[in-house]
Amino acid sequence: MDLNLTGQRVVVTGAASGIGLEIARGFAAEGACVMLCDADRQELAALAGTDPNLIAVPCDVADRDAAGAFITDAAARLGGIDTLVNNAGIAGPTGPVEEIAPEQWDRCLQVCLTGQFNMTRTAVPHLRASANPSIINLSSLAGRVGFALRTPYAAAKWGVIGFTKSLSIELGPDRIRVNAVLPGLVSGDRQRRVLEAKAQRLGKSFAETEAQAFSYTSIRDYVTPGQIADQCLYLASARASTISGQAVSVCGDTQMLA
Repeated sequence: MDLNLTGQRVVVTGAASGIGLEIARGFAAEGACVMLCDADRQELAALAGTDPNLIAVPCDVADRDAAGAFITDAAARLGGIDTLVNNAGIAGPTGPVEEIAPEQWDRCLQVCLTGQFNMTRTAVPHLRASANPSIINLSSLAGRVGFALRTPYAAAKWGVIGFTKSLSIELGPDRIRVNAVLPGLVSGDRQRRVLEAKAQRLGKSFAETEAQAFSYTSIRDYVTPGQIADQCLYLASARASTISGQAVSVCGDTQMLA
């Protein structure tokens, strides 16, 4: 299927590695012009050798001034913005709510939720000038079913869905589509670290914790970053011109996170 994304001007946050990088590479493979940011300067530097076609710059999405400057720079370099993918996020702490340090709570919400606001508020005027404008916010299945011992992360991801739905209504008259993508258990180092932290906290082995996680999933396999990228590519294409305000799960039908 040709999604006709050639020349599409795409911005992806938190994209020096993992899901974000897969999304950026997916758009670039379809002929889009992609600019990405990340707070990890070391991983950004590595992209110069592996992905020279991607414009990669440092930016912490939680820094409001830096986020605004990044969007302004992206619009200037790309000649506008057609798609904003708010992917940047952190796992946050694992533990009972009474043991979570307030600064850990604050940082998780600042990156995972407020970071999306910081980027979006500056990007909207540029998106209004696009013939095919869309915003794709990365939430999580934790934003639909909750996640014990991961309250900051789950709270932020629930917030992303509310942010998405509200924006879809607000920006509908401008024909700017706004959708959220909700990954389930995604293969990669980040998911492994989350399960390892949960296993340690519960006094279980990694294998036991992984098996328990999959016991609530109909398709008992990890989602791949490529599958998340494919969903984003479709939502950004003109084929999805009437899809907005949706929280789209890519999770193998996971009923619970534990």
